[in-house]
Amino acid sequence: MGLPVSTRRRMAVAAFLDRDGVINVDHGYVSRWEDFDFLPGVPEALLSLQKAGYQLIVISNQSGIGRGFYSERDLEELNLRIAHHLYEQLAIEMTGFYHCPHHPTDALGDYLMQCECRKPAPGMILRAEKDHNIDLAGSLLVGDKRSDIEAGKAAGVGRLFHVSTVTEMDPVGDCFAVNSLQEVADSL
Repeated sequence: MGLPVSTRRRMAVAAFLDRDGVINVDHGYVSRWEDFDFLPGVPEALLSLQKAGYQLIVISNQSGIGRGFYSERDLEELNLRIAHHLYEQLAIEMTGFYHCPHHPTDALGDYLMQCECRKPAPGMILRAEKDHNIDLAGSLLVGDKRSDIEAGKAAGVGRLFHVSTVTEMDPVGDCFAVNSLQEVADSL
């Protein structure tokens, strides 16, 4: 008689990462590699998170698509450039990029809507959970806006980190305040 064998895949833990303001300088509606600048220490922090066993998943509101500033294809090309650069430089493997192109009040055509994917709604996180068999309670989220933290709470992400800025006057509760993604990686 043999031992029972589980056919379920082992659940993974993820680092859910907002993009603008956490990974790169937020120049406003960044959609081209030429305009993309990593924040200091980010590639090294991503490598540390990967080595600690976290799947790296970007979750980003991208209403610039809905507003007509750039296309889904433009964003996909930028995401590919980011992933390729990180892999070539430090062998960092990005698990996925998720984005919401919608906006409830300022978008064009079908993009003008209240959806379940735009943070603070948890839709992007929940979709990534299903796509990659993620253990949300064992995962972490890093964001620079209240809506990021609220999305993480709504999805049941275990640890929430708020990248605070000097200009932030409204502290976000129920999370750890940090200065950078590097500080998160150093705390693990």
